[in-house]
Amino acid sequence: MKVFSILQLTLSGVLIAVGIVIPMISPFRIIIEPASFTLASHVTIFIAMFISLRVTIAVVFGTAIGFFLGGFPIVVAFRAASHIVFATLGALYLQKIRKSDISNIELRVISFIIALIHATCELIIVGLFYFGGIIHQESFITSVLLLVGLGTVIHSLVDFEIAQIIMLPLKRYIDYIKSKL
Repeated sequence: MKVFSILQLTLSGVLIAVGIVIPMISPFRIIIEPASFTLASHVTIFIAMFISLRVTIAVVFGTAIGFFLGGFPIVVAFRAASHIVFATLGALYLQKIRKSDISNIELRVISFIIALIHATCELIIVGLFYFGGIIHQESFITSVLLLVGLGTVIHSLVDFEIAQIIMLPLKRYIDYIKSKL
């Protein structure tokens, strides 16, 4: 069991590092204040959700701290911290069901529900900044509801799909390592 804990720690560290680096170097980035979308920026969190709740929590906290220390705008760092909600709920659900029994349709439904929770959390954060006078945009509907809300749902769905593509071979490798322990 201790070896698997070392495996979880190692996976957490690698996922945190990649999760911090992606937003810093990705050429696939769209910033329309107060929204920012970087392709694959949530992939490490989604991968962690498929591994375990412990890895998920570590990756969310690690990447959120990375955003705070990386000099990102404070609203972006708080949005990253809000990922603890959707990631924890998603990891708990994925751990509850047997992953091999999940159909593609069920995964899409899970992805959509996670995307809605994700967007809701980010809307709350951005809304607090908007109504607190920290974000200065003319239209709440356009800048917050559409850009952040709808944009986050789409962004979350795309990143979940990317994570699934990566997770298939990674899951086989993790299972192989576990069987050798």
